Amino acid sequence: MSKITYYTRPKTPGPVLKTREFTLAACRVVGAARVEEAREHFIATPTPTPISAMVKHNNVIPSSHFRKHWQNYVKTWFNQPARKTRRRTARQKKAVKIFPRPTTGPLRPIVHGQTLKYNMKVRAGRGFTLEELKSAGIPKKLAPTIGISVDHRRKNRSLEGLQANVQRLKTYKAKLVVFPRRAKHIKAGDSPAEEIANATQLQGPYLPIAREKPTVELVKVTDELKSFKAYDKLRVERMNTRHIGARLKKAAEAEKEEKK
Repeated sequence: MSKITYYTRPKTPGPVLKTREFTLAACRVVGAARVEEAREHFIATPTPTPISAMVKHNNVIPSSHFRKHWQNYVKTWFNQPARKTRRRTARQKKAVKIFPRPTTGPLRPIVHGQTLKYNMKVRAGRGFTLEELKSAGIPKKLAPTIGISVDHRRKNRSLEGLQANVQRLKTYKAKLVVFPRRAKHIKAGDSPAEEIANATQLQGPYLPIAREKPTVELVKVTDELKSFKAYDKLRVERMNTRHIGARLKKAAEAEKEEKK
């Protein structure tokens, strides 16, 4: 479609101004039959200025919407100092109420985190398993009464984890001071009067879980290590793993044929 350039005559004497270009389709939209009539419908207008805050690349053009009555939804924290005092008072009352038990609660086991992201880290679990309590020589019904948490659902899946928790229970049991239910009626399993008189309530964590930092051992590179082809070894072992069933079947059939 051909383009037509037209000019408008300025109101003040001077040179002719070139204002815009338009196509013949524009004439039909306006309803003009001729180009001369179409000139009267188009007024020379300045070119619009670009957006000053235009963003770069394929990003969102900012268009803020602020009329949300935000003053009604502001949350203040003027009660924060009072809440701090209230929490501290509650902790003090709880410590007095549960005396002489530790303020941080019962003893928790050492467990590994779930999923591949966290299973290399150890943390405190919910409770000790029945197998761990049995190995440590603590009855499962006695454990909750002397500050040991029990979880009958958890299972031991490694010998190292079982041994670590059994040792944790034995350490706790050696340091445990058991008060009698009645001061004048001391039963078997209760601590002597001297230990009871010197016992104090533990404030804060006890028997913390030690997280060992992994260390990297430096090895001197030898000629044997340089000549070793790790990728080839991996591929061979992968092939052996895949074909072990077929090879065992083939060996069994060959042995059966020899017996015949």
